[in-house]
Amino acid sequence: MNLISKRVVLHFPGFEPLDGKAHRARYERTARQSGKVWGFEAQIGEIDDCDGFAKFDVRAASDLWQTASRVHVFDHDVLVRHLSAKPAAKRILDGFAACGRIIVDGGLNGYFRHAWRFGLFFIFPFLLMLLGLMLAATIAAAPMGFSLEAWHLVWSLPAAAVFFTYIFLPFAERFYTLHLFADWEMAVALGRMDRPKFTAWLERCASAVREALQEDADEYVISSHSMGSSVAVHVVGSLLEKEPALFDGKKVTFASLGSAVLQCALLSSAKALRARVALIARCRSVFWLDVHCLTDAIHFYKVPVVAASGHRNAPQAKMQFIRVKQMLTPEHYKKIKLDFLRVHRQYVLGPDLRGPFDFTLLTAGPVPAGLFPDGGSKEMPGL
Repeated sequence: MNLISKRVVLHFPGFEPLDGKAHRARYERTARQSGKVWGFEAQIGEIDDCDGFAKFDVRAASDLWQTASRVHVFDHDVLVRHLSAKPAAKRILDGFAACGRIIVDGGLNGYFRHAWRFGLFFIFPFLLMLLGLMLAATIAAAPMGFSLEAWHLVWSLPAAAVFFTYIFLPFAERFYTLHLFADWEMAVALGRMDRPKFTAWLERCASAVREALQEDADEYVISSHSMGSSVAVHVVGSLLEKEPALFDGKKVTFASLGSAVLQCALLSSAKALRARVALIARCRSVFWLDVHCLTDAIHFYKVPVVAASGHRNAPQAKMQFIRVKQMLTPEHYKKIKLDFLRVHRQYVLGPDLRGPFDFTLLTAGPVPAGLFPDGGSKEMPGL
């Protein structure tokens, strides 16, 4: 096995309100934690975001190896902020509109057909919000329920508004409800590709990715997490549409973490996304690694993403199955296991224990990323 001495990483984070600086800080914490577990040191360089997307250098080394990686972060924080900046009432209306579009486009049926837990994840925030609206409506209509005169609406309507705004919404935010409404709004946008702001951002992102791929390296890792996987498929697929030989002569691993491409690809309107899934799958220079976790409800566990996107005859992504509880101490796992979004983030966070998967090793370690599904972490020098 030839160790990697120089790597270029193109990372597409999930749907989180974090900009490039925040992602660099997270990466530094993650690398520090991984270094303690695996016995290496990682030096994280200063951030450079002059082109609108962050990048920073990582130098990881032990007594037996040294790897230099340049990490480009293609976060979509600008889109998250755009969707979250609206008044609460507008966010709720737009969220329910997105829900309706997903149902019309066959998403709900597809989610429950392929991964029932993901189907529950989809309907949960909307059912919770409907419950809150029904409770508020009940308070508003209380005078009529008790056959009181109409003037009692003077107190019942404000009481309903106060309940919904100051009691229910703060409670609902414990479950990230409005954040999830925005997430589903973006899922529809990436499926239908009918919003100019999103399309323009993807084109700008593709231009930056094209430039990053000109850097010399032993290996190129395109890592993506959650919603970022659909973004990555659009960006990389659009580049392959224009330049089919883009990756010729390069060693490329497309690593989708928390397999969620189907969140958008199962929509009947997502024809462009499904076509780009096929382009990546059929590109001979690209090894597609799809990382799954049993206890993560926010992905399509054991579902072959390429086949489910309608390309059964194309080369399929190599699936790697991991367990969060094998990466963390029992105390740590017990603390987070009921927080479904926290469990979903573990793919890109540091471990407490050595295991078959480690995000820092994937993006900054000496072992080729393509070896990870076959126990690549065991190939670490010195183990």
